[in-house]
Amino acid sequence: MAERLYLYDTTLRDGQQTQGVQFSTGEKKQIAQALDDLGVDYIEGGWPGANPTDSAFFDEAPQTRAQITAFGMTKRAGRSAENDDVLAAVMNAGTGAVCLVGKSHDYHVTAALGISLAENLDNIAQSVAHVVAQGREALFDAEHFFDGYKANPAYALAACRAALDAGARWVVLCDTNGGTLPGEVAAIVTEVIAAGLPGDHLGIHTHNDTENAVACSLAAVDAGVRQVQGTLNGLGERCGNANLTTLVPTLLLKEPYASQYETGVPRSALARLTKVSRMLDEILNRVPQKQAPYVGASAFAHKAGLHASAILKDPSTYEHIEPSVVGNARIIPMSNQAGQSNLRRRLAEAGLVVEKGDPALGQILERVKEREAEGYSYDTAQASFELLARAALGKMPEFFEVKRYKVTVERRKNKYNKMVSLSEAVVVVKVDGEKLLSVSESLDETGGDRGPVNALARALSKDLGRYSQVLDDMRLVDFKVRITQGGTEAVTRVIIDSEDGKGRRWSTVGVSANIIDASFDALTDAMNWKLLRDGAGVADAV
Repeated sequence: MAERLYLYDTTLRDGQQTQGVQFSTGEKKQIAQALDDLGVDYIEGGWPGANPTDSAFFDEAPQTRAQITAFGMTKRAGRSAENDDVLAAVMNAGTGAVCLVGKSHDYHVTAALGISLAENLDNIAQSVAHVVAQGREALFDAEHFFDGYKANPAYALAACRAALDAGARWVVLCDTNGGTLPGEVAAIVTEVIAAGLPGDHLGIHTHNDTENAVACSLAAVDAGVRQVQGTLNGLGERCGNANLTTLVPTLLLKEPYASQYETGVPRSALARLTKVSRMLDEILNRVPQKQAPYVGASAFAHKAGLHASAILKDPSTYEHIEPSVVGNARIIPMSNQAGQSNLRRRLAEAGLVVEKGDPALGQILERVKEREAEGYSYDTAQASFELLARAALGKMPEFFEVKRYKVTVERRKNKYNKMVSLSEAVVVVKVDGEKLLSVSESLDETGGDRGPVNALARALSKDLGRYSQVLDDMRLVDFKVRITQGGTEAVTRVIIDSEDGKGRRWSTVGVSANIIDASFDALTDAMNWKLLRDGAGVADAV
C-alpha cells in the first residue's frame, strides 16, 4: 500500500519574502483557491499581525479543503505562552493549524536570541503545548536545522524532541541557508529517524541557494520524511524555495515515488499545473521562465532536426513525459538548424499539411535561413514563422494593408513643471478597400508615457474596421531588443510576446536598423496571427 506524503505550500508566506514580491489580499485568496484546486494539504497564509495584508487574508480566507495555516514564532523568553502578544496574534487568526518557527542551532540561540539553550527548549515546548491545548494542529519549523545538526547534533535533536513531546504533529527540518547538499540531507535525515524521531512526523523545507532545493527535498523523502514544503514557481527569499511545480509532478509521475507514495493531488489535477504557474507569473507581472521544468514554454521544445525527426515517430524518444499531462504543449521551433522533419511537424501544428518532398518545404527553409542571416530569429518567434510559411504557401490572407505610419516623441513640462515624455502615433491602413486613419497617445492611467511602441499598438488596433473587435482582448506582455550587429550598420531585432483572453501566448519578431520599424513589424505580425487564429474573416479577407 502506498504511503501518504503531505504537501505544504508556503507561497503566501515564504514566497512573499521574494525580493520585489508583495501580494494583495485579493491575490492571496486567488492563489489559495488555485492551490486548493490542485490538492495540496496545507496552505500557509502568512504571519498574522506582522502586516495588514496577512491579517486581512486570515479574516477573509476562502473555504478550502486544504488546511489553512498561520505562521508565527515560538514565545519570547521571560513571558508565558498565554501572555505573549505576538503568539496571541497568530492564535487569533483562528486557523486549524499553526506553524511556529524556533531555533534548533545552538549558535543562533545564544548569539541571535541571547538566551540559554535550556530556555530555548522550554520556549519551544511551552509554545507547542499552548497551540495543542487550544485544539489546533501544531507544526514546528526547526530553523537552521541542518547547520545546527552539523554543529551540535544532540541539541538540534533536543529542539525537535521538545516540540514532538509537547504534541507537535509535524517537526519540519529546515535548510534555512540553503547550503546543504542532497547527500548530506539524506544522511542527516536517516540519522534523525534512527535517533527515534518518526519519519511520519517529519517534514522538509529547503532553499535553492545551490540549485538543489528539489533534489534535497526528494532526498529527504527517500530517507523517510513524509511532509514536503515548497512554493509555486520556486518563489522565496534569496534564491527561492523548493519549486512545487517541479516537485509535485515528479512525485506523481516518476518512480519510485509514483508507486510508493500518494498525495492529495490527483493525477488529473496536473493538467492545470502549467496554467497555475502562469497565473502566478501574471499576478506578479513577470515573464514566465521558459526553461522551467514541466511548465516552461521550452520544456518540450525540440530545435534540432534529428530530435524533431525522432519526435515525429515517437515523442518518447526525446520527451520524458507527455506534455499535456501537466497542461503544457510540444513546440518544434524553426531555425537555420532545422530540417524538413522539423518543418513538416511545425506546419502540421499550424494546421498546414504539406506532403514530404513538396518543393515548398525547401523554399520555406531557404527563406528562414535567408531571414536569419539578416538578423531574424524564428527559434522563439513561432507566430512569425507561421505567417512566413503561410505566405510562401499562398495561404495567408491580407486582413489589412499598412499605407503609412508616423511616431513622434516630445519632451515637455507638465502642470507640475516636470519634464515628461509624450509619444504619439499616426497609422493609416486600408481595410476592405477603405483607408482608415488612427491617432493615439501612449499614456497610462496616471498620465505617464508608455513609449512609442505602445502608441503604435494603440493606433494600429484603434480602427481596423471589422477586425478591431477581435483584437480587444489582445495585449503585449513582453518586449525584448537585441542589437545583432554593432558599429554604424547596427541591426536591431525586436521580439514581442503577446497574449489574449483565451489564454494564448505567442511571439513575433521584427528586424531593422530602425528600432521603431523592427517593433512595428513584430507588432503587425502579432495582430495578423491573432486575427488568423480567431478566424477573423479568413474566408473573404484579401
